[in-house]
Amino acid sequence: MIKSIGAKIYAAVVHRKNQKWIKNPIEAQKKVFERLMSEGTKTRFGKEHDFIKIKTEKDFQAYIPVRDYEGLKKYIDKVLEGETNVLWPERPLYFAKSSGTTSGAKYIPITKESLPQHIRAAKEAILNYIFKTGNASSMNGKHIFLQGSPVLENEKGVALGRLSGIVAHYVPNYLQKNRLPSWETNCIEDWETKVDAVVGETQSENMTIIGGIPSWVQMYFERLIDKTGKNIGQLFPNFSLFVYGGVNFEPYRGIFNKLIGRTPDSIEFYPASEGFFAYQDDQDDKGLLLLVDHGIFYEFIEADHFFVEKPIPISLKEVKLGVNYVMIISTTAGLWRYNIGDTIMFTNLSPYKIIVSGRIKHFISAFGEHVIVSEVEQALQLAVEKQKGKAQIREFTVAPQINPIKGLPFHEWYIEFDIVPKALESFALEIDKAMQEKNIYYKDLIVGKVLRPLEIRPVVLGGFKSYMKSIGKLGGQNKIPRVSDNRKIVNQLETIFVQKANKR
Repeated sequence: MIKSIGAKIYAAVVHRKNQKWIKNPIEAQKKVFERLMSEGTKTRFGKEHDFIKIKTEKDFQAYIPVRDYEGLKKYIDKVLEGETNVLWPERPLYFAKSSGTTSGAKYIPITKESLPQHIRAAKEAILNYIFKTGNASSMNGKHIFLQGSPVLENEKGVALGRLSGIVAHYVPNYLQKNRLPSWETNCIEDWETKVDAVVGETQSENMTIIGGIPSWVQMYFERLIDKTGKNIGQLFPNFSLFVYGGVNFEPYRGIFNKLIGRTPDSIEFYPASEGFFAYQDDQDDKGLLLLVDHGIFYEFIEADHFFVEKPIPISLKEVKLGVNYVMIISTTAGLWRYNIGDTIMFTNLSPYKIIVSGRIKHFISAFGEHVIVSEVEQALQLAVEKQKGKAQIREFTVAPQINPIKGLPFHEWYIEFDIVPKALESFALEIDKAMQEKNIYYKDLIVGKVLRPLEIRPVVLGGFKSYMKSIGKLGGQNKIPRVSDNRKIVNQLETIFVQKANKR
């Protein structure tokens, strides 16, 4: 009770404080920019890019090209080798290790200036929820955030680990007694062993807040149900808040409602190793509040023009609603005009709110259709809703079939169902119809008989999990790409599907 009362008071204080930057976002971004420029002049990167001459945002764009991790890697390698003042003054506190580049692992620097912003954003998201809803009872129960191991390595005097593992070291003291699982369980590296241990430690507790990437929280819920015979709502009657990020929750909503037996409140986070960018600040609005006062300066490039020779970046004050933008960031971790690979759309301009629409590298345009993640997710969701409970999706991915054995090419949807629609071909046509409504290029290709309507390949239950395990990415922050312009993933899925089918 004392914690919930204190949380409400603290939430009101933080809410009032945040109104200054929420109501003055352009001014907040200007201050962030000026701070970045001041610190950047002290670095090797700043000297090589004439930061001393930069007076305006236009100067910034003229002197510094947009880079992804590969473009910045030579500087990060210098930091890894032990050099100081390379991208940011002094050395970073941590390297957050993640995967997904052509050169293998990414090592993202986290500095004494950037780390507090990760912590601050997560804290503010929860406090905002308490302020807006008046619901602070969850503070009195136990909390769990399924995350990577907090065990850190040492890289020439700098601690190295997964972002979620790094952040685990900074849980506030007043929440330590509420936090689960135990430190020992959290340090287990093997994901399936870890989930079983987490189940053992939490099944008899008063769980009120549960968080993590939906696919891995789903595994945790299913293990709990298998062990206890109760749904999550029965097992944890006071479970009132689900916190998630990393993927769109909508494809999981149906199965979560079934697993829980009711619909708890939820907050969507938009964090990454490179920064904490946004969080959901209103239960009735799926848009995420863009954090413009948290050590990150934003630029945006229209996704349709990103791969032209000289794409034109725009500032926050120039963005428009409903346009698919590649988000470019500069941060207090020393990431300068850095392309994190995400695409976003603005849903509101006062305050600035966004949704994550996909990845600039995750799209299908094998025939010029420019299909993005948000389009396939929305089309699938519409088709599922029309089934009125007679279809339920666990996981899916989409790839082009360029050289079919016969007939026209098509988009191939690999879907793992919890409930398979009785008429699968009709279900596929519903998705295709929605896709044509959402993407005019795709419609033109179907109408012009360049493509034929999409086809569904049902993946056996557990197929995606088997795939992730086979590539060493089971659990943690790892996610299945929703769309791909090649068949690397689906070819491996096909192998899993055929092997398991033959054993039946």
